[in-house]
Amino acid sequence: MSATLPAPRVRRAALAFIFVTVLIDFLAFGLILPGLPHLVERLAGGSTATAAYWIAVFGTAFAAIQFVSSPIQGALSDRFGRRPVILLSCLGLGVDFVFMALADSLPWLFVGRVVSGVFSASFTIANAYIADVTPPEDRARSYGIVGAAFGMGLVFGPVLGGQLSHIDPRLPFWFAAGLTLLSFCYGWFVLPESLSPERRARKFDWSHANPLGSLLLLKRYPQVFGLAAVIFLVNLAQYVYPSVFVLFADYRYHWKEDAVGWVLGAVGVLSVLVNALLIGPGVKRFGERRALLFGMGFGVLGFIVIGFADAGWILLAALPFGTLLAFAGPAAQALVTRQVGAAEQGRIQGALTSLVSVAGIVGPAMFAGSFGYFIGTDAPVHLPGAPFFIAAVFLCIGTLIAWRYAQPKATAAAVPEPT
Repeated sequence: MSATLPAPRVRRAALAFIFVTVLIDFLAFGLILPGLPHLVERLAGGSTATAAYWIAVFGTAFAAIQFVSSPIQGALSDRFGRRPVILLSCLGLGVDFVFMALADSLPWLFVGRVVSGVFSASFTIANAYIADVTPPEDRARSYGIVGAAFGMGLVFGPVLGGQLSHIDPRLPFWFAAGLTLLSFCYGWFVLPESLSPERRARKFDWSHANPLGSLLLLKRYPQVFGLAAVIFLVNLAQYVYPSVFVLFADYRYHWKEDAVGWVLGAVGVLSVLVNALLIGPGVKRFGERRALLFGMGFGVLGFIVIGFADAGWILLAALPFGTLLAFAGPAAQALVTRQVGAAEQGRIQGALTSLVSVAGIVGPAMFAGSFGYFIGTDAPVHLPGAPFFIAAVFLCIGTLIAWRYAQPKATAAAVPEPT
């Protein structure tokens, strides 16, 4: 038990704050999603084509900056503690949302999105914080609860953001700034440190803080390296939804914005229910390995059915099965934390976030490109569901890797000494 968190009640309060922090951060990011394209379009002089170009640039830059900055944030939290990094993230995001609300040109708005990528550390450090304060057997449940916060933020954020942006495209940025600055104030008075000084890394090592160095750090732990590959493939496969789902649903079922919005909202609600209610009891009863394989197996089934679905009701019937893929992330995260000591949890989580950022760079272009190709006239076969089949293949490969590496045998006590 950490000397910094002396009582179970304190640990529960800390976990509650982590949940609230992640919820607020993703609510804030969800808030700006509906209004950002319209603000970009306004700053582009009303040109939709120019706005689309800038939105693509914003998305790629955000993922690339996260790839670089996540290992640095993780290493800083290993050396100086989780609390200052989380608070700095909340404060930086709050100030940055104010900056974007005031931006009067596309280059300045671009600078704001880059800064968002730098300060969006909450999810990375939240994972390390949970590993600090939660017994190994309860970590999957805690990661599931944080996953529920993620889902709630991305379900309700766009709904509220859509209403605010209808009044003014800049209003969601002001609202998001208020939320993140409120989170900073709350954390300043409530959040305890989870990593006591004696458990921290002895120095800040740039060789582990840069993206390539952080990925090499994963190779020190063969089982972690294999599980990192699983986490990467799961996240890469899931990018099929934001990349092509709207276009796919319109092309195949003639669903317009309102129908797609309701369907995506239902997916978000299902994800929250699975993360909040099923993952904890499921992992406790069957273990992380079985939960991981269970989630990935149903994920493969869901993607295949969606790919073949020639009627909307078939896709809707497949969604609950596909949502069970949510078991995979918390189970894999829990297995990773069992292999790593406290002084390296931040760097490991930073490396994993970098991998997820790579998926965010590669996935959209690959899935959107394959969709466009297989509905085009030059395609060898007309296959609108091709992106979902590709996602299923990634999950199949990930399942084989998980079968080999998801073995919760090592413990944090057996890992190398912190440096």
